[in-house]
Amino acid sequence: MKFSLIIPVAPGRNAEILESIKDLDFSKKQFEVIVKPGKNASENRNNGSREARGEFLVFLDDDAFIDKNYLNNLNEFLRKNQNVEIIGGPQLTPEEDKFFAKISGIALSSWFGGFKVNQRYESKKEKIGVNETAVTSANLVVKKSSFEKIGGFNLDLFPGEDSEFIQRAIKKGFKVAYSPKIVIYHKRRPSYNLFVKQMLKYGFTRAKVSRILRETRIIFLIPMFFSLYVIFLPILYLISFIFISPLIAYVLLCLIFSGIDSKKARNIAGFFLLPILYFTIHFSYGIGMVAGHLKRN
Repeated sequence: MKFSLIIPVAPGRNAEILESIKDLDFSKKQFEVIVKPGKNASENRNNGSREARGEFLVFLDDDAFIDKNYLNNLNEFLRKNQNVEIIGGPQLTPEEDKFFAKISGIALSSWFGGFKVNQRYESKKEKIGVNETAVTSANLVVKKSSFEKIGGFNLDLFPGEDSEFIQRAIKKGFKVAYSPKIVIYHKRRPSYNLFVKQMLKYGFTRAKVSRILRETRIIFLIPMFFSLYVIFLPILYLISFIFISPLIAYVLLCLIFSGIDSKKARNIAGFFLLPILYFTIHFSYGIGMVAGHLKRN
């Protein structure tokens, strides 16, 4: 058997992705589907991998759907790149998502909104030798024998388990590839409150990942410094009005990139919401990191 599709499902949720899996244009004898319910997605994935009979483990999120050619595209990629053992692809915003979800998808796929992490949410060029900024566990393929050597996902992490797993794999000498043809369509958060909660959790667990890996990358520290700047700005302004200059520059950048990204996505209405979402991503992620580091102490 070639592929084992492993889907972790949180309590009270349905594995919506199963509907699109039924339509896969691939030999039914060459893949299996393993659904693992439970509170800890990392544990669910690890448990599913132990039952898997496939040569490659395909980790997919439950609230997504895939194109019927997903496994054909993956199989073709593996045929051309036989030395690659870890492959990821983008998780795009579904066309069916409602207004807020679509705009948040634009913000996440924006260079200004997510910097290098935006490639997780937008189709980029195929590349071998990427890191955790390019792929996530929502759409990740790992050779089973390699998964076992790497040691599986860290049970103490969720979210953030994918970043730590990928970095650990790279340190062990495994190459990670990105393919725009291995794509899933992943639902975005439907409301602003849930979006804020998502960004806070991402930042919080990033602090934990940094401690586990014993390294901190500057691109993940910038939001933390930004959030601290915003919090202490009233005090800084009392010292000198010049401290408000970075905020003015930031607001201008928000407006410029709102125009660029809304035009690129052909969603002009997004121009009015994107500045708020950019700020939400940067500030909430940063506050989450601050909280994560404070909890450590």
